[in-house]
Amino acid sequence: RRVDLIQEGFDLAIRIARLDDSSLIARRLAPVRHGVYASPAYLAAHAAPSRAGELAGHACLVYSDSSEPGLWNYVGPDGTPGSIRVPARVTASSGDFLLRAALDGLGVILLPTFYVAEALRQGALVPVLADHAWPELSVYAVYPPTRHLSGRVRGFIDFLAERLAGEPYWDRA
Repeated sequence: RRVDLIQEGFDLAIRIARLDDSSLIARRLAPVRHGVYASPAYLAAHAAPSRAGELAGHACLVYSDSSEPGLWNYVGPDGTPGSIRVPARVTASSGDFLLRAALDGLGVILLPTFYVAEALRQGALVPVLADHAWPELSVYAVYPPTRHLSGRVRGFIDFLAERLAGEPYWDRA
């Protein structure tokens, strides 16, 4: 759940989002890229889409906690932005659950690359519509605006920033 750091007395939260303006201080730690993927078994049984509009004819695995579940935004190969409302075969609030469903060949999935990196390396999932650009969010450390940020919190934020500097480890080849 999304906590209210000030009301609930938390020192720090890690959020993956496009941050709204708020009274919190935010430090961007890393990009979170997304892509569309399917298992080789799924693609053997269903022709891979060659353009985003063809996703309407596929079983899709949809993350339910997004602002508009089932609406996938993209930028096409020609630079034109678009969106497609995909048919949801499975809807869930757990990226891990949706990943498992994709690995089991249940459909096409739009997920952040940190979820699928290992499955891609192993060949258990393959990119679909890789010539399209999919949404990008960021990982942030957010904390209340206090004059005296504790040394432990500052050290943890600095550690995360160093660990995630440059290209995130999950996106490295």
